[in-house]
Amino acid sequence: MDQSVTALLDSYASRADDLSKSIAGLSRDDLLAFPVPSTWSIQQIVLHLVDSDLILADRMKRVIAEDNPPLIGFSETKYAARLHYDAQDAVIAADIFAKNRRLMSSLLTHLPESDFQRTGIHNERGKLTLTDLVKNAADHLLHHLKFIHEKRRLLGKPL
Repeated sequence: MDQSVTALLDSYASRADDLSKSIAGLSRDDLLAFPVPSTWSIQQIVLHLVDSDLILADRMKRVIAEDNPPLIGFSETKYAARLHYDAQDAVIAADIFAKNRRLMSSLLTHLPESDFQRTGIHNERGKLTLTDLVKNAADHLLHHLKFIHEKRRLLGKPL
C-alpha cells in the first residue's frame, strides 16, 4: 500500500484512545465548565467528536460499499443544541469513539489501495474520496484536542 495511505491509517488508528485520555481526571463540573466564554464546554466537544466520527464512519462505509453514494452534511450547532450533550456521559462517549476507531481501522486496513480513491458526493462539499474522509476524521480529532487541552489548562488541570 502507498506510504501516504499507510501513514494516514496509522494516524487515524493510533489516536483511538486520545479522546479518553484528554478527559481523564476531570469531574463532571470540569466537563461542563466554560473556561472560554462563548465556546463549547469540554463535554460538548467530546460529544461533537463522537457524533462526527460516527457520521464519518458511516460515510466511509457508504463510499466503500456503494458507487458514488450521497453523503449528507449535518449541523453541528443543531446537534449540540438538540441532542442533550450536557446530559450524556462523556466517558462512555469517549469509549464509543475509541471502539468505533478500532473497528473502522480494522476495516480500512483490509481494503485494497484502489478503494481509497472511491468517491461519494457530499451535498455541500462535492466529490470526496475515501482518503479525504479518513484524513478529515484524523484531522478533526487533532483540531478539537487542542481546544480540550487549552480548556484543561485554564481550569488548572493540564495534561
